[in-house]
Amino acid sequence: MLRQHHSPGLRNRDPERELAHRPLCPLALGPRSWFGESLLLAFTGAVLAGLTSLADHQLPGVTRAFGAAGGLALMAASVLLLLVVRPRLRGDDRASFPYWARLTEAEIRACMHGDSRTARIQVLSVIALRKFTYLQRAVDLILTALALLLMAAIGALV
Repeated sequence: MLRQHHSPGLRNRDPERELAHRPLCPLALGPRSWFGESLLLAFTGAVLAGLTSLADHQLPGVTRAFGAAGGLALMAASVLLLLVVRPRLRGDDRASFPYWARLTEAEIRACMHGDSRTARIQVLSVIALRKFTYLQRAVDLILTALALLLMAAIGALV
């Protein structure tokens, strides 16, 4: 059984008008998050480079342990951030640009006979959800790494 989902305030609006604008909603989040992803990748890279420069120093065991754990957390965050920015080009969803790029002009015209707006909203929402889930996990790992690196710094001072 399908559940109907309604946005707050959507009850009194024209569904056709809403469908005309909804496909663009996930795309509107793109540029803002791309900038943030770039900054997070640069930050994790800089911290990892700094940790690498400390590798040959004689440090207490506690500091090395916390530093290694923090470095591993940063590496995992970097992998997640790279997965966020990695394009998905399968095109098996019948609603994204990789799918349309594989069609001939005649096939595209044949597909235009139906209303594909809801399919596009669904595909873009799945992509956005996957992206922001990875991004959330990466930020959580960065915060964990910073806590571990703080513990490593405290261990080096004591």
